[in-house]
Amino acid sequence: MSDEAKPASGDLAGLPNSLVAHGDIRTRRVYEAARSLHSGAVKDLLSLGVCERCTFRLVVVEAFDSDFSSVAASTLRSWLETGDDETGSSEPSCSRVCIVCLGVLQFVFSDAKETVVKSDSSSDYAARITDLVKQDGHVFDSFALEVSVPSTVTENERAVLSHLKVKYSTEAWLQSEKTSVKDALKVLVLDPLRASLGAKSDSSSFAIRLTYSKASDEAQGASETTHERKKRKTDEENGSNCRSENSFEKVYEPCVLSVHCNMMPIFFSGRYFKYSRNVSQSRWIIDDERMGESSVEEIIGGNILPACLGDSYKFHAAGREDIDVRMLGSGRPFLIEVQNSRQCPSQQLLTEIEEKINNSEKKLVGVKDLRFIGSQCWAMMREGEAEKQKQYAALVWISRPLEDTDFNSISSLKELKILQKTPIRVLHRRSPLERERTIHWMKVEKIKGNSNYFLLHLCTQAGTYIKEFVHGDLGRTSPSMGSILGCRAEIIQLDVTDVKMGDS
Repeated sequence: MSDEAKPASGDLAGLPNSLVAHGDIRTRRVYEAARSLHSGAVKDLLSLGVCERCTFRLVVVEAFDSDFSSVAASTLRSWLETGDDETGSSEPSCSRVCIVCLGVLQFVFSDAKETVVKSDSSSDYAARITDLVKQDGHVFDSFALEVSVPSTVTENERAVLSHLKVKYSTEAWLQSEKTSVKDALKVLVLDPLRASLGAKSDSSSFAIRLTYSKASDEAQGASETTHERKKRKTDEENGSNCRSENSFEKVYEPCVLSVHCNMMPIFFSGRYFKYSRNVSQSRWIIDDERMGESSVEEIIGGNILPACLGDSYKFHAAGREDIDVRMLGSGRPFLIEVQNSRQCPSQQLLTEIEEKINNSEKKLVGVKDLRFIGSQCWAMMREGEAEKQKQYAALVWISRPLEDTDFNSISSLKELKILQKTPIRVLHRRSPLERERTIHWMKVEKIKGNSNYFLLHLCTQAGTYIKEFVHGDLGRTSPSMGSILGCRAEIIQLDVTDVKMGDS
């Protein structure tokens, strides 16, 4: 607020002697602003049931700034009413809820127990918010403040401004841009909230959201039809909904305030091993029945989440294997995304979590290289997936004995291009497409005692369906191991032995 406009010496009569003597600059500025407001408009707004701070917002020419947080609402009202014989209402201002902000800028609200809570100052209000934030248990050194108010606040403000335009259409203050209720609340409470929390405010990864909702959505326009409600809103937007003073109803219930704290997701990376052929990658439920004994997602995420004191987690992996396929070798890269964590575990604690999973009695899943990582890891994983190669070991049965010439015919195939239509087994959930994939190399390992079985080691492009490459999927994959060997081929077991990401 500018201090260029100085009131006449007589105007300081309403200012407390202590302020006159000690020269409280912020309070003097607010006092001077109050004395400079259009007295007729101020009287009209107060008589309608508009609170002191909303009166300033709507009539003041200059910006609504943090100076206003230094003055109590009762003091503001006494300054606004100075010189007026009456304000149009005998009801004490402290018992009224503002018809525009619905109590938001009066620091009055209903809590979760439907108890009306009123704060005398911005510092008192900030202290209440601080108590609620600390109950949530977050650890932070900076925060972002977000405010949400019901649409009724904007609608009521439009209606009040439309009413004022009838009398004061030529006034400069009416043409100036108004500070919204949300922004005004931030102006009033941000400084005391910083002091109360002992944290700075910026575009932080931790957000405090103040959500105001109407105490009763039926209170206004309960008898309105949908058509009437739409017409009222259209009239307000067009500025044609001019109400008389008697048409503004008093508000007796303040908004309900809920405080939500949210930390941006944090990420943990690593590689997992799956040793069981009865464990899915993610939780798998069909018709309320669990498929498999457990899941990689639950075993890893279920151990990390409690260490973060988070609300929930999401599991992301560089590809996936079927429930009956083991993940061996160097493991598959994964990310755990923890939502709204209240603390970030140390590397020592992550190492202990890793050891706990690896030393579990059933040994269904293993983990290595578990560590905290920044959000950029998501992009890194997606970039790596495009260049990813996978290596497999497949136990294959063929309908004839394996011959010595088969070894050379298979191992000589390098960078083999195959065409694969969407497998029959997944057609119910995936689009029917035809994809070209590359088999980079293959080699055969004999199994002693039975020449109809062999181990096929192969390295392929990401996205290759290995089971279908072996048996051909009724001709939907070509060429296949069966067509290469000129006989029927079936896959008995499959293991993933390596997942290479980018340069790894």
